[in-house]
Amino acid sequence: METTKTFWLPEQASTFADAVDWAFGLYFWISLFFFALIIGLITYFVLRYARKRPEQMASGQMIHNTMLELSWTIIPLLIVMGLFFIGMRGYWHMRVAPSDAVTIDVVGRKWSWSFDYTQGFSNDTLVVPVHQPVRLRVTSTDVLHSFFIPAFRAKADVIPGRYHSLWFEATRTGVFPVLCTQYCGTNHSFMLSAVKVLEREEYDEWLKGAAEAAGGGGMTPAEFGATVYTKRGCNACHSPDGKPGIGPTWQGLWGKSRPLTNGSSVLADEAYIRQSILEPPTQVVAGFQPIMPPYKGIISDREIEAVIAYIQTLK
Repeated sequence: METTKTFWLPEQASTFADAVDWAFGLYFWISLFFFALIIGLITYFVLRYARKRPEQMASGQMIHNTMLELSWTIIPLLIVMGLFFIGMRGYWHMRVAPSDAVTIDVVGRKWSWSFDYTQGFSNDTLVVPVHQPVRLRVTSTDVLHSFFIPAFRAKADVIPGRYHSLWFEATRTGVFPVLCTQYCGTNHSFMLSAVKVLEREEYDEWLKGAAEAAGGGGMTPAEFGATVYTKRGCNACHSPDGKPGIGPTWQGLWGKSRPLTNGSSVLADEAYIRQSILEPPTQVVAGFQPIMPPYKGIISDREIEAVIAYIQTLK
């Protein structure tokens, strides 16, 4: 399929793109027409009826014109109603997924996305098959986010404690950016991910391999922990090499005493790391803010154990 994009619209890669771009163009040209008309009339009236002499007084020449008043009321009303109908029809079409759609859960948190598949694993990249309806069920664990795939013209607000739904059908393979369009804090601009669209056979193979890898098959616990570090968005706040970040670095963490904001200290062992993942506000390291969302009910024990093993290697 030929790539279609302009200087203000990205490439088209879903079944929604043509309709959305057509509606955008319609709204734009109608707005441009009335902008030019109004500015033109204002300019004409300013020049035509400008006071010619300093002593010239304004005269009352206003007359009532019923046809003119009805025209500038009814015509804009019909235009606005037509645009509303086009927009509402497109909105409902983009929210009601086909019955054969694949369902994937999307979780937003500061500052990363995770994509949970029904096969029992989570991924940091959204991988989908081409020419297959995909339904996304989105929610947030902390603050407001907004999930947006520009090439698919698919967008939904992501709200804590609530599920929203959107769907799309990719029309070609490739990798397309995912953005957060709702300001959500310090690292909002780094809350990026991608959609990887594969042919059906490639997708089935990837799905099988990802499900096997989710159990740590073929990897050491530390290697599996390194994948969890990325997939669960830990890399958004915690560095593995000592670099400063929103949260404490993981380098040299294991076995060290950690000063807390309440004045006490705790040893960085298995119990500390587990509790810091599941209930972060209970043990906030001194010098940092309690901004980490809880992962209780989100991350598995297997993943926590792998993260602990990974941290132990970061000397």
